[in-house]
Amino acid sequence: MTSSVQRKRVRKSPEDRRAEIVGAAAEVALTEGLECITLRRIADQLDVRPGLISHYFPAVEDLVAEAFGSAATAELEALLPADPRDGSPLRHLARFFARTTGPSYDDVSRLWLNARHLSRYRPVLRDRVLDQEADWRGRLGDVIAAGVEQGEFRTPDPVLTAVHILVVIDGLAVHANTGLRKDPYAATRLAAATAESELGLADGALASADPADAPETPAPEQP
Repeated sequence: MTSSVQRKRVRKSPEDRRAEIVGAAAEVALTEGLECITLRRIADQLDVRPGLISHYFPAVEDLVAEAFGSAATAELEALLPADPRDGSPLRHLARFFARTTGPSYDDVSRLWLNARHLSRYRPVLRDRVLDQEADWRGRLGDVIAAGVEQGEFRTPDPVLTAVHILVVIDGLAVHANTGLRKDPYAATRLAAATAESELGLADGALASADPADAPETPAPEQP
């Protein structure tokens, strides 16, 4: 005699279900691109009906913007946590540059390129991009201001310095699809070098504070 047991579906709270949908969409955004986010695509990924996705996000544009915001915020918290593990802004900033250098940061670079391009045509996404840019400027500006207060940095305008640094990082990110792998190490370290100049630091002062955070330095080519 055989028997079958029907798997019982777990009913999730609206908050948990919405978070699950946004998380799945953020994963698609990072790995495939924002254009790949559709109600059916996310429904298939979560093994639910498309109607469930549209219940929480009647307009796919809202889900696209939410997915970008979720992924960008998660990366900001990883790169520049509001509560760093030590009180030194110098070490905090050094870890930031170590983590934004190399192929591990390419997916996030592509996401920002993707979002800025699409925001030309999608007003909801454009507003979210502007919000995220403000968050990144504010978080980096706070670290710099703390460093000035503690005597580690010198700059008359922490926010403007943060903008200068982020502009260089964004410029380097343009190469995420083609790579800077064959360029001199000085090119890939341009953002940190800019920060050192802007903050009155010695050359190399923002080298990684922790060996585990240091990017891989390519071995010199053999003649």
